Amino acid sequence: MTDASITAPGKDSRPSATLLPSGEKRARLRKWRYFKDGVSRYGVGAGGIGVVFALGLIFVYLFYEVFPLLVPADVSVETRYTVPGDREADTLFLTLERYQELGVRFSSQGVATFFQADDGHIRRQIALPIPEGVAITSFAHGEARQRLVAYGLSDGRAIVGRHAYDLSYPDDVRYITPKVEFPLGEAPVVVDPQGSAIIQIAIQEGPQGFVLAALTEDNRLLMSRVRSTTNLFTGAVDIRRDAFQLPSPPGNTRQILVSGDHRSLFVADDLGQLHYYDISTPTQARRVDSGQVVPEGHQITAMDFLVGTLSIIVGGSDGSVSQWFLVRDDRNQHHLTRVREFQSHAAPITVITPELARKGFYVGDASGVLGIHYATSHRTLLKRQVTDGPIRDIGLSPVNQAMLVRDDADNMLLLDLRNPHPQVSWQALWSRVWYEGRSQPEFIWQSSGATDDFEPKFSLIPVTLGTLKAAFFAMLFATPLAIMGAIYTAYFMQRHLRTVVKPTVEIMEALPTVILGFLAGLWLAPFIESHLPAVFSILILMPLAMLVAGFAWTRMPMSVRQYVPLGMEILILVPVILLVGWLSIAASPLMEVLFFGGSMRQWLTEVGITYDQRNALVVGIAMGFAVIPTIFSIAEDAVFNVPKHLTQGSLALGATPWQTVVGVVLPTASPGIFAAVMMGFGRAVGETMIVLMATGNSPVINFNIFEGMRTLSANIAVELTETAVGSTHYRILFFSALVLLILTFVVNTAAEIIRQRLRQRYSNL
Repeated sequence: MTDASITAPGKDSRPSATLLPSGEKRARLRKWRYFKDGVSRYGVGAGGIGVVFALGLIFVYLFYEVFPLLVPADVSVETRYTVPGDREADTLFLTLERYQELGVRFSSQGVATFFQADDGHIRRQIALPIPEGVAITSFAHGEARQRLVAYGLSDGRAIVGRHAYDLSYPDDVRYITPKVEFPLGEAPVVVDPQGSAIIQIAIQEGPQGFVLAALTEDNRLLMSRVRSTTNLFTGAVDIRRDAFQLPSPPGNTRQILVSGDHRSLFVADDLGQLHYYDISTPTQARRVDSGQVVPEGHQITAMDFLVGTLSIIVGGSDGSVSQWFLVRDDRNQHHLTRVREFQSHAAPITVITPELARKGFYVGDASGVLGIHYATSHRTLLKRQVTDGPIRDIGLSPVNQAMLVRDDADNMLLLDLRNPHPQVSWQALWSRVWYEGRSQPEFIWQSSGATDDFEPKFSLIPVTLGTLKAAFFAMLFATPLAIMGAIYTAYFMQRHLRTVVKPTVEIMEALPTVILGFLAGLWLAPFIESHLPAVFSILILMPLAMLVAGFAWTRMPMSVRQYVPLGMEILILVPVILLVGWLSIAASPLMEVLFFGGSMRQWLTEVGITYDQRNALVVGIAMGFAVIPTIFSIAEDAVFNVPKHLTQGSLALGATPWQTVVGVVLPTASPGIFAAVMMGFGRAVGETMIVLMATGNSPVINFNIFEGMRTLSANIAVELTETAVGSTHYRILFFSALVLLILTFVVNTAAEIIRQRLRQRYSNL
């Protein structure tokens, strides 16, 4: 053997040395690897920070829209001047027109003085047609929206006027021309045919014309229904009047109020009592109820309706301010009820002025303190000293941006007013509120109504509970199916079948939820209503049939079972599922006839269970199908990724496959399964289109599976496009979005904490 033949094998025995990269190349590869690791590390970190930053921006934007709800009310004095017009005459009524350019003052001499609100310059004075030799003995004004005033006269008649404004635009500049209209004609209207002086008067326009209520000098309580018809050709006004005498009130009357629907009359006396008369049928009018509305020994010093004339705000000589309205009892009788008390003033209340289109009101007292209150939210928004002496009159802008205040020295103050969102308080959003016309405090979401005097109801409890209700039933349907399907697919299913089943289920997640909502609302809801027994039969019989089929399969001879490969036994259940479903649907009509008198829905109604076609059952099934892919995919990955040495070791120690699943697989995969459930819950909480289309969108409070609900997300989708930008309703909807964001953030944070603890607990396996 030659040397060459000896050394050749030596050269061939070290081929790897020639293939190894040089030191310089290894350094370059190392640098490249470090670079990729750094890019990945910082890229993932930057992505995470970006997600957190994006969520922060969303939170900041939502809070930016919500923040104006937290801004308190405020007033500031713009200018001060002497009361315009005849200073020898008392001011009976003061108000502003909607553009806040002109104020109007009605005096005890029957003169309407229109003046510039910013400097008191008199624009026009109009004397009402008071007959000669007749004195003005009383005065009243109607609801602010009607702009009505009435003067009671010493001869038993009354003059009714309305301050009005014509707009013109000479040289493209707005010019307001004030005037006084006489809807019942310029001639006084007879209230008392006997001609006694009217010492108290009230007026209100309603669907049946005008109602004048009056107390005469000899303590007779009278009511007149007056209808006016104007001839289009001649302009003549035809007056038709129906007169009624009511039971005389006890005590000395201080003030009379008539409701806008002409069904109720209220009389306040000098003993601090308020008397309620039912005048819906004037010929049978009667005093129904009386109540002490201020403490004993004190008097009612101011009283007025809130907008809508359902609630009365009463101010007393003790500085108390309270809200009263009629509440129906179990016998269908109305009674005066104190609904809420507001922060008291330190001095007697001298004037109460309600807002034109909201349930707010402004109070002045004898010490010069101005109070701003809101009824529904039960808030006292501001109490501030604005004059040195008593506040005698408050004239409020219809748009709540300015006000006139007259003090005891006949000084007039023009105040700039900021009070944009008085309807919001913690109590109004999250506590029971006693709304007008209700017999008790309730949780209600009803943001709009048919009339301008509607009281918005912004309780978030119904929509929040509706969100939880929808998510609860969806998770109740989806969680068992998704988790058990994930366990079977990952641990028991044959590999080739798994490659078909898993992608198929995950593709379901790409199905638009609007399609699911459409199918649920237009097909599933009517189907369930028509086949209610079938639904419950399937829920009960399907699991039992699957257990029976599985048990029967285990008792089959091996010669039969060998034809179905291990891990594909699920295919045997397919015909069982189809058969049970078909039988349940086919037997549904027969079951209704045998057990439910022909209609299960009617039977549920008769036993006191409300049934809506679009209900939580429909939402639970439809939303469950939307949530199942999310839970299934994450849970299946968690189960499939359980280390094989754990399961193999368990099987090697004699455990059965199911014992291994329960004792090893589930504990190890529990962090992932829990994360899957929380992801599904977050999906269900934020779902919009399914609940929007598959429920009645009724914001009710219950967990009845046969009734609908309204969720936070659906409420935002329904109402945000219909509300005015910047309004209280608009900002409360953004607050709802903020609540939804905080809710999901808290739930996900808690879920992550629990997941990490589960992970630490089972990490030693």
